[in-house]
This record gives sequence, C-alpha cells and structure tokens, in this order.
Amino acid sequence: MNIIIAEHAGFCFGVKRAIDKTENALKVNKGCLYSYGPLIHNPQVVDELENRGLKQIQNIKDIPNGNIVIRAHGITKPEIQKMEELNINIIDGTCPYVKSVHKRVEEYMNKGYNIVIIGDKNHPEVVGINGWCSNGAFIVNNVEDIKKMPELDKICIVSQTTNTYEQFYKLSEEVKKKGQVVEVFNTICLATKNRQIATMELAKEVDAMIVIGGYESSNTLKLKEISEKFCKNVFHIERINELPLQSISKFNTIGVTAGASTPDWIIKEAIYTMDNFNDNEMMEAIENSFTRIHKGEIVTGEVIFVTSNEVMVNINYKSDGIISKDELSNDTNVNPKDLFKEGDKIDVYILKADDGEGNVVLSYKRVGNIKNMDILEEYFNSGKIIEGKVLRAVKGGLIVSVEGIEAFMPASLISVSFVKDMEKYKDTVIQAKIVDFDKKKRRIILSRKEIEKEELEVQREETWSKLKIGENIEGIVQRLTDFGAFVDLGGVDGLIHISDLSWNRVKHPSSILNPGDKVEVEILDLNKEKNRISLGLKQTIPKPWDEFEKNISLGDVVEGKVVNILAFGAFVRLNEGVDGLLHISQISKDHIESPSEILKVGETVKVKVIDIDLEEKRISLSIKEIEKEEKEEESLSQNKITEEENEPTIGDIINNK
Repeated sequence: MNIIIAEHAGFCFGVKRAIDKTENALKVNKGCLYSYGPLIHNPQVVDELENRGLKQIQNIKDIPNGNIVIRAHGITKPEIQKMEELNINIIDGTCPYVKSVHKRVEEYMNKGYNIVIIGDKNHPEVVGINGWCSNGAFIVNNVEDIKKMPELDKICIVSQTTNTYEQFYKLSEEVKKKGQVVEVFNTICLATKNRQIATMELAKEVDAMIVIGGYESSNTLKLKEISEKFCKNVFHIERINELPLQSISKFNTIGVTAGASTPDWIIKEAIYTMDNFNDNEMMEAIENSFTRIHKGEIVTGEVIFVTSNEVMVNINYKSDGIISKDELSNDTNVNPKDLFKEGDKIDVYILKADDGEGNVVLSYKRVGNIKNMDILEEYFNSGKIIEGKVLRAVKGGLIVSVEGIEAFMPASLISVSFVKDMEKYKDTVIQAKIVDFDKKKRRIILSRKEIEKEELEVQREETWSKLKIGENIEGIVQRLTDFGAFVDLGGVDGLIHISDLSWNRVKHPSSILNPGDKVEVEILDLNKEKNRISLGLKQTIPKPWDEFEKNISLGDVVEGKVVNILAFGAFVRLNEGVDGLLHISQISKDHIESPSEILKVGETVKVKVIDIDLEEKRISLSIKEIEKEEKEEESLSQNKITEEENEPTIGDIINNK
C-alpha cells in the first residue's frame, strides 16, 4: 500500500509551546507542578506528562503550593485573577491565537458590543473565551442557535480557533442578520486552516483516510468531518492498537492526517505498523510494476475504445482511464465518436486514481480549460476586454462562458445602474473585464460595470466640452428630490433647483416634472472640478409679468384660478402666470366674514382688473365690480323693455283723436 502523510499533520505551534513550557517546568519544579484541567486533548501525551510529575487538578483551591500550568485552550479571566490572589506562580501555556481572541472579546465588550462566539459551548476554549467578556457571549454552533438570538444593535463575531472555514462563514452570515453594526473576526488558527486544507486535498485522491487524534479533540473531529466529505473510507483512531489493519490492507492508497495535539511519535508508529503488516518486498514489487500517477497531473495516453457515452484511454498504468461524456467537452451535446477514434494520442487530466471499480477517472476538457485559464490569466493581468456568452442567471448574478470556462458576474457588477431583471441577459454576448482571478480555485469574477464606467467617462468628457453658460440644452429628468430635479444631459447630471423650476412658488418638483420627462433647460452655472451643473427651467419661458403687461389692460375681465385664501382676501393666478389680489371687499356686494364662504382653492373665477401697480408689480382684482356691471346692464335692459311697452300704438293714437 502507498501511504501519504498530509502536510501540517500533528502538533501545532500552540500545543507544542504548551508542552515545551510544561517539560521545562517539570525539570525545575519536580513534584510541584499542576495543570488546571488536561493540558491538551491527547490522552497519551497527558498520561506521559503525569508519569513525569505533572498533577492534574480541577479546582484552583486544590493547589496547596507550587506552580500551575494553564492549558493550551486557555481559561477565564476570573480564574486568572483568583490564581493571582492566591499568589500561585502561573506558567501560561495558553495558545497565542487563543489569547488574541481573549483580548479581542474583552476590547469589544468594553466598546458596548454584544459578543457572539461560533463554536461548541462546552469546549474548554470557548468556555475560556466567554470568561473574558463577563460570560455574556451568545455561543452558537448551528442555525437554530442563531434563530433563538434577539435582534441586537452592535455585534462582534469571533470563532473557536479549531472551526472549519465553511462552518464559520456560513454561521457568521446568519449572525449578521441579527445586528445593525457587525464586526466579524476570523479567529480560526492559521495552522488549523492549513491542516484542514491539506487534509481535504489528500482525501480527494486516496482510497482511505486515517485520522489520528483524541476523541474529544475538536480540531481532530473537524479533520474527520472534512475527510468524510471527500473520501468514502475514513478511520478515526486515538491509539495505535485501534488501527483496523485487516480493513485498510485492501486499499491501494492511504492518507494519514493528525490533530493538533497528536505528537510525531504516534504518527510514525501508525505508519510503521501499516507498512509492516504485509511482506514489504512483495508490496514493493507490486507498486513498482506500474507507473505512478497523481490527481491533477496531465499525462499522454492512447485511445483504445470509443462509445457514445465515454472514451477509454491507456495511460501506461495498472488500470485504464475512462473519460465520461461530461468530461470530454464543455458542449454537453457532443458525440464522443466525432472527437476521437482508436489509436489517437491525447493529453488527459487525472481526476481520480481509482473510481472504486479499479479504473482511473480522466478528463479531456480540463486540459483545454487549463490552457484557457492561462489565456484568461493574461487577460486579467493586462486588463483587456473579453467577450462571453451568458449561460444563465443565478441567485446573485450571471454565469458567463469565457474561453469555454464558466465565470461569475455578480449582479452589482452587471451595470452602473440597478439591474432588476437578470434573465434578459440569458444567451446574449456581453463584453466584460476580469476583476478577480484565482487559477488554483478556478475563480473568475467578471465586471461589465467597469466597461460602462469607462464609456460614461468618455461621454462625460464629450458632454462637458459642449456645455456653455447661458445656452439651452435638452435632457432627461432622472430623479426628483425635495430641493429640485436632477437632469441627465448625456453622461453628466445637472440640478434644477426648486427655485428655478417656475416663476411661481413650487411646493415640490413633482408638481412640475416627472422622472423620464424630456425638458429644455438653460445652463446657469458650471463647475467641472466639483462636477456641478446648475440648470434653469423657468428661464426658458417668458416671464409672467411681461406676458401680463403685453396682454392685459386696466378694466379687462379675465379668468383665473384661486391659489390661496387668507383672512383679508384671495390670490388668483391669471392665465399669464401672475397672481392678483381679490380683496375681501371685492368678492361680493354682500357682507362676508371670510373669503372661504364663497371661494375655494382650485376654483376658476372671472375677475375684473381694477388696479395695476407697475412699479410694485401688484394687481387688484374684483368680482363685485363684474356683478355690479352685470346688474346695471340688466337694469338698463329692463328699463328699455318697459319704455318700449309704454310707447303708444297706432290704435291708441287713432282712438285718442
């Protein structure tokens, strides 16, 4: 069997530091050294240290005298203070990463933040962290825990240092929804991260995984969990005698990883036991009979068989390789027989050394994708514009095919303006720039917004070059505010202040304009440095008073609309746009207490111009004068009728004779 040890397996810096401090203290303080709880989560190491004189206690009061070692997981602040009060000599074995979390939660607690710890509430490390924020933290380990949390103002999020990144990011996103101001600190230990990544990569390419570490060790359990996601056969052991030798002997390739509290000697002992289970010479002969391959390699092979669903390739290995239809091309409708025939020499990418049935899993399209990734990397580094076809809209953005590789365009980077319907982009070809690129993670982030920004900048410069104070220009109303209207002049926006919308008083711009209206405005002022353009709408139409002077004379009877009613009268706006005063005494021949007895705002009335003050620009109006004139005309008309009725007829004249 081929045994591969994962990188970063075994002792981490924090654990090794705690053990080194303990071993040094044992040399100096023989028989007088205590540990507050188990020093680390590894029974074999703890047993060995206790055999050398380290005594484990569970209560601070149990220490008669001597020195105490604080475990790598750390303890609470009150426990530290209690030890200091008892004048106990403290040897601090707390992991520096854990210690930094203590400082962080204490700092943000003092700033008024609610502390949220993502981790196991019963784990010693989490208990210790909580003790540095007065035991007031919300401790969550799943979505259900978060649902029970109240809505909070300010939140500081930290993590148990042995958490998986997947768990931390998933839960921190949920916690964010509970607060107004949220600070997130990824306090997962860097060594933990590296160990988890190395375990994941190894689990993907081996037939079985051996995870060595304490059954109570959080970071070891996380390694087991990660291994199980990518490998079907995972064995977690704490001691060497637990190795399932009969079970693992049937696997060709075995991966080994170990928790942060597992010493090198336990790892080496496990490997030695597995190596010597079968005859070494026979195993070596078998292993040397074929070419070694590794996941992720590109090798050359010969096509030996083609069907409508797959292609079989000889890669000079103990087993032949198989390329499924999905791994032949990015075009899912391709026919394998149209691509290859027996005897063709092709480059293939090794996906997996064993599919469970003895075959090697290969990919042809990924060879091309790797080459295309190099092309895309060049586009990213040079900032060149590329074209891609939108395959589909997904939650949060678009999936775009560029050089045969799927890339992601977030909704926020599709356009400079808000995009409500992303489905309209499906099957369209769009131009974009690569704004984020990670070849190892195959992450490609596109932006159409970057191109639009550049196009708008060119348009802005062109528009600015044409603008001149005093000239009229057409634009489109973009949005309204309480203080005016913003108008797009072609890549740049200008503001019509509310005072420049009309010659008359305007309560709100919406009474004059609507978004989308096409308007002609005058340029009142320009400031390119501050990107400000002042526009006027009223300046493009005649002044109301000039129109009034031209069209109306003293004594004219005109129509107008009541725009305001006060105690002393009403203001009437004439068709020319000027307001005249209809004094209460001029509203009716009858006595009235208030103009509102007869008039209402918005009503159209007929009035007579009885006075014009050109210097003060004041107009006096009257309804009473019109009524008076109408009554006089009616009286004259009645008198005329009476006179006509009293005139003698011819018959009267004859009879009188």
